[in-house]
Parts: sequence; C-alpha cells; structure tokens
Amino acid sequence: MPALPNLILIGPMGAGKSTIGRLLAAELSREFYDSDHEIQDRCGADIPWIFDVEGEAGFRERETQMIGELSAREGVVIATGGGAVLREENRRMLRDSGTVIYLFTTVEQQLRRTAKDRNRPLLQRDDKAQVLEQMFELRDPLYRATADIVVRTDRRGPRAVVNEIVRRVERLIDPLHCKA
Repeated sequence: MPALPNLILIGPMGAGKSTIGRLLAAELSREFYDSDHEIQDRCGADIPWIFDVEGEAGFRERETQMIGELSAREGVVIATGGGAVLREENRRMLRDSGTVIYLFTTVEQQLRRTAKDRNRPLLQRDDKAQVLEQMFELRDPLYRATADIVVRTDRRGPRAVVNEIVRRVERLIDPLHCKA
C-alpha cells in the first residue's frame, strides 16, 4: 500500500483535534504537531496573551506562518487551530500538503468541552453559545470545502474516531486493496 500522506485535522474548538491528533500520530508512528502549541512555544506566550497584545489579526499572521512551516513537513499529523480556515492561503496550504480531515462536532458538544477552558480568547464572553453558533455558520462551509474527509466526533470516544480516520484514509489512498 502507498505511504500515507500528511494528515491534517481541522475543525472548531472542542472538536478534539489535539487529543485525536496525538492518538492518531501514535497509532501511525508519526510525529504530531499542534499549530497552536507550536505558536505558543515559539512566542513563549499563551494564545490569550498573543490575542491581547497583537489582536486576532496578529495571531492569524503567526498562524499562517506556522501552517506554512508545518505543511512543508512530510509524514506527520497536524492539528490546526479552529480559525485556521479563515484565510484562503491557509486552506490552500492545507489542501496541498496532505489529507485534510474535518472533525465535525455540534455547538452543544463544543459548549460542554470548552465550558471551563480559559485558553480560548474568543469565548471569554457571557454569550458563548451565540459566539459558537456564529463561528459555526461562518466556518463550517470553509471546513467542508477544505476537507477530504468529514468525521463526527460528538458522543464518540477519541479511539473510535482515530480508528475511523485510519480506515477512511486507507480507502482514499488505496481504494482497491483496502478492507471494507
């Protein structure tokens, strides 16, 4: 069977990109990179601080640069930030550098998974559900247009999601020789 390409996880905050990405990389014996964590490591500051000092536009510039660097690697698993698809340049880099997997989850599930998380600058408001709904309306079409595969993550364990991703990617790579 041909080698698997880079596997790139996109989707909203709380979809499980980091958790599933780490498990997927371990399952496939690959290196894992989380673009948000890479930005934090490079800056020596957390994302809320970057948002406070540079604003969302400054953060998005850093994100585009990091996606460019990570996309140039081979044979890795990459988890992007939820807003990475907002820029056409990012969407193009992601599509051109591997198989893109949209981890779909509902707004309700996002609310449960992010309820106590203080590292999400866009959710540091009282109207979290409304913010998530607005982001979903804007971003879902972009995730779908960028992705090769869409996988639902709500009400499923990370291991089940990883197993589904592996099966579906294998079908994409070698549809005639994979198990059904």
